Order: sequence, then structure tokens, then C-alpha cells
Amino acid sequence: MKDTHAEGRYQEVTNAWRYAKLQTTETYLGLLRERGKRGLPLKRVYRQLYNTNLYLTAYGRVYRNAGAMTPGVTEETADGTSLETFEAIIAALKQERYQWQPARRTYILKKNGKKRPLGIPVWSDKLLAEVMRMILDAYFDGTFSEHSHGFREGRGCHTALREVYRIWQGTVWIIEGDIADCFGSLDHNLIISALAEHIQDGRFLNLVKKLLDAGYMEDWKLNNTFSGVPQGSILSPVLSNILLSKLDRFVETELIPEYTRGKKKRPNQEYNRLINRARKRHNRGQKEAAHKIKQQAQKLPSIDPQDPGFRRLRYVRYADDFALSFVGPKEEAEAIKQRLRKFLLEELKLNLSDEKTLITHTRDSAAKFLNYEITTLHCDTKQTRDKNGRRGRSINGGIGLKVPRKVVENKCKQYMRKGKPSHRAELLNESDFTIMATYQLEYRGWSITTGWPTTFTRSANSSG
Repeated sequence: MKDTHAEGRYQEVTNAWRYAKLQTTETYLGLLRERGKRGLPLKRVYRQLYNTNLYLTAYGRVYRNAGAMTPGVTEETADGTSLETFEAIIAALKQERYQWQPARRTYILKKNGKKRPLGIPVWSDKLLAEVMRMILDAYFDGTFSEHSHGFREGRGCHTALREVYRIWQGTVWIIEGDIADCFGSLDHNLIISALAEHIQDGRFLNLVKKLLDAGYMEDWKLNNTFSGVPQGSILSPVLSNILLSKLDRFVETELIPEYTRGKKKRPNQEYNRLINRARKRHNRGQKEAAHKIKQQAQKLPSIDPQDPGFRRLRYVRYADDFALSFVGPKEEAEAIKQRLRKFLLEELKLNLSDEKTLITHTRDSAAKFLNYEITTLHCDTKQTRDKNGRRGRSINGGIGLKVPRKVVENKCKQYMRKGKPSHRAELLNESDFTIMATYQLEYRGWSITTGWPTTFTRSANSSG
């Protein structure tokens, strides 16, 4: 049975949240978004941490999380929250004596069998971090690249993959970028420096620095953190995005302009010669000979794949995973990879993983990005009509996204016994409709992944 006193405090906070002037919070965050889009500096932001309405909004968001009832290094949880909790945080901030508690370190198992460290902050730290996250996210989101999809409202894996699918037609090489231990290696001074470029408030910057240096507790032993963002902190995703946006700007302002040229590839002269021969034979009534010559032409590309006057470089990033699509020779793809390695090392003090940073020819094999396999489709025998009604090999150059075979096999094992499909006892007494609906929901959640089908076969020239 729930503690009636705790329930009363919960109702007190909930009612205050419901009836508070939350439009004040939205108005302030809206002003921050506008300043961020216009490139105006952020001033006197620390004093906004005294705003009770921000904590009420933060409480409404954080309380729903599954970890809200999980204690950190103290016994404090969401159930003990009252208006006095906010007042205590604000009082400590006004006196500049707020101290972040070290997170309680635990580990979660990864798919590859390794363990990922996770820090569990105390409840008060979660509330304050959410308030700071709302402020930073509102201001900086409008400054982020359109090719950045991680940890952003309205974006995710599905928007990153959609960009790949719709824009990367004709890809020859994909550079799979993976930063070694990215979140554990982010330099604290670089993070504060990136914030200071936009935020002119030393007290706020100092508060962020204290969070980064708070450390963690493992086996009741305090461990200092000299680099990286706190694993499990609400504030870590936006801080990492702020620093990694420098990588986005480097790619967009230096690499892409340098390795993008030409409106379209020049025609393949040999292909045109054969097509003209076939047309002449057809006009003379030699239809069989014309058909054979046309079949020979269709084994060749209609455009010159080695056109030196045409290059395309495209880019997408989700958190610490990024990928670049390149149309050009492999030597230049290697040069791009080395430029990325040099920038990350010299400017951000990060290292590319040699094992996971690969250059893949997408017609011969598949590149891996966000748990999908990316290929460039090619089939000379399949002809479709483009948006203008013209018939041709329009599938060629399109992007194919596929769920890896191992993922499919592992999922199938859950529904098999001794190598054969087996029924699920828990559904035996359900109606046919419920059984079908259950399987359809599970299938959508697994293979569609927020709207994406198992395999894409969109033609290169199709629209939308």
C-alpha cells in the first residue's frame, strides 16, 4: 500500500504543475529558440534557474521516466518530491553552493556481450539537469545541422535513414564513421569552450563544469571523471551534440564543397553509340538485330561512371555514429577519411575506431549504419517507368536498406523449438483477431522500426 503522506506530496506537486502558468515556460523557451536561430548570445541564463515554473515542467517530464524511482547514491526518489524540493535547489543555486552528487555506477549488458557503464544520478540532480537541458536544447537546436539526427525532438533513427534513402541515390562509396569511446572521451574544456562561444554567463558555465567533474561511485568508492560526459545524465546528450556539431560544420563547410562538383555525369559515348545503331536497325525493319544491339547496350551504364567532372559527397550523423556517401574514386574516399581522422584528433581530441571506420563499395557489399545494411541497387534486366513515364533501368543507383540476416535469424529463434516454428502457449485462448494483432504489432516494432520496411527497392528517379 502506498504511503499516504508521499501520495499527498505527489498530488501537491501534480496540481501545482497542472495549474501553474506553464505558458511562461513556453514563452521563455520560445525566446531562446529565436535567439539561437538568429545567432544572438545567451546572457543571464543562470538566474533563470530560479524559475519554479521550469522545475514544474521538468518534473512533469522526468517523473514519467522508468528510472524516476531508482535511487542514486542517496535514497531520494521522485516519490519524495514536493515544492520544498524545488525551493531547496533554488536556494542552493542562489548562494552558488549547489553540489552535484556523484552518480551511482551500474552496468547494462550490450548485444555483443560487453557491458556498458551507466550512471544513476540522485533525484535533485535529475530535476536541475532537466531544467538546464530544456534551456540548452531550446537555444542550440536551431543551430544544429540538418544532417544531425540524434537526441533531437522530432528526429531519430527513422529521419536519419529517411535522409539516406531519399538523397543518397547513386552512391558508390560509404565511409562508415565510428568514434572510439566517444561519450567517455569528450574533453571537458572543449565542451565548456563550445558553450562559452554562445553563453555569456560564467556562473552557468561553472555549474556545467561541476557536473562534468562530479565523478561516480562504484563499490562505494569515489572515482573522478577527467573526460567524457556523465553516462546516464539527462544533460549529456545535448552537451555531446553541442561539441560534435563542430564536426558537422567541418564536413558541411569544407569537405562537401571541396568534393562536390558538376550538375550531372556526362553521357557514356559507347552506350549512346549502341543505342543509335539499334535505332537505325529498327527504322530499317531489322527488329531482331536492333533488339540484340539494345540488349548489348543495356549491359553498359548510360552515363560515364568515371566522369572526372562529377563528384558528390553527402553526410548524416546520429549521436556518435556518422556516415558519408561519396561518388568518386576510392583514392579520394580514403583522403576524406584521413581528413576526418585529422580533424577529430586535432580539434576535438577524439579518435576514429580503426576497426569500425570502413570504406565500403555499396554495389559489391553492404555498409552498416544504425543497424541497417545500406546497398546501392543495380539490376540491368529490370525496367520501370520514371515520373515522366519514360521506361528505363531507373532502379539502378537507388538505395536499399535491409535488416541484417543475423537480426532476422535471432528474432526467428524466439518463435522456434528444435529448429521448427512453434505456437505460443500464452496466446492459445485468445481470439484470432487478438493473435494476429499481437504478431503484427511485434513485427512492426521489430522490422519496420518507426515506419521503415524490411527492404527498400525505391527507384533512383522516383520522387518524394
